[in-house]
Amino acid sequence: MTANVLFAGRPNAWPAYEPLLRAEFARLGVPANLRNEFAPEEVDYIIFAPNGPVSDFTPFTRLKAVLSLWAGVEKITPNASLTVPLTRMVDSGLEQGMTEWVAGHTLRYHLGMDTHILDQNGRWEPKAPPLAKDRNVTVLGLGALGTASAQALAALGFQVSGWSRTQKEIEGVTCFAGADGLKEALAKAEIVILLLPDTPATENTLNAETLALLPRGAKIINPGRGPLIDDGALLAALDSGQVGHATLDVFRIEPLPPEHPYWAHPNVTVTPHIASETRESTAAEVIAENIRRAEAGEPLLHLVDRSLGY
Repeated sequence: MTANVLFAGRPNAWPAYEPLLRAEFARLGVPANLRNEFAPEEVDYIIFAPNGPVSDFTPFTRLKAVLSLWAGVEKITPNASLTVPLTRMVDSGLEQGMTEWVAGHTLRYHLGMDTHILDQNGRWEPKAPPLAKDRNVTVLGLGALGTASAQALAALGFQVSGWSRTQKEIEGVTCFAGADGLKEALAKAEIVILLLPDTPATENTLNAETLALLPRGAKIINPGRGPLIDDGALLAALDSGQVGHATLDVFRIEPLPPEHPYWAHPNVTVTPHIASETRESTAAEVIAENIRRAEAGEPLLHLVDRSLGY
């Protein structure tokens, strides 16, 4: 039986995704009728992004699953009209891009590169950085992106700790969990990387109390979600020197308003939500495989637990 698949991502993404999805369906032997327009009652699967044309799933009466093109699903899970299984995007391109961005900014802090790039003052001050084995880095969030980043940093020789809601076991990474585990994970963290999902339980994970647990002068890297950080608490910690610098890629309001104090703060680097993007080629592989699985009665990959929000 042929599955009717509606592409409901950004309209300008359709030309890039259409040939890639068709090729993946053919490669996997999945009989799929792929379009960007259908009568709702004819649709079996929706390839979805919150910035696409669909917001009400009620008319899709024979819908089997919604397959998100985004890694984060916090803008999808509250939708009460969505009652079928929801999957999130976890693909090799997204992981690779995030790993490269995290490793680059971690090495920037570790090597003290800003001093030589931004402060060409004519003074010859030879001071070598420590080796990676003498630098403690903590990754908050050990999902697919956090695990990949933690493993890459461990491979570079850093002393890597990781923290997650539930206990994980990752080779080369010292793993912590729970409230007490968070305190331990932060206590020695010279560089902290946030890759948690955005849920009520993770909002303001870094706040005045937890920022105070860090070694003085610690650096923060946030390519995860804006609400993970209490902005007022971070600005206060930056002003006091408790936090030495923060590189922030995600924010509560995006684009970040020009008047926001992060832009002008001398110890903040703002990047415009570019740490990683879903790559069409690898995303098409994940989407096609999940539709193949659903049609074969196999478990879906990257199924979202709506009660947890990820």
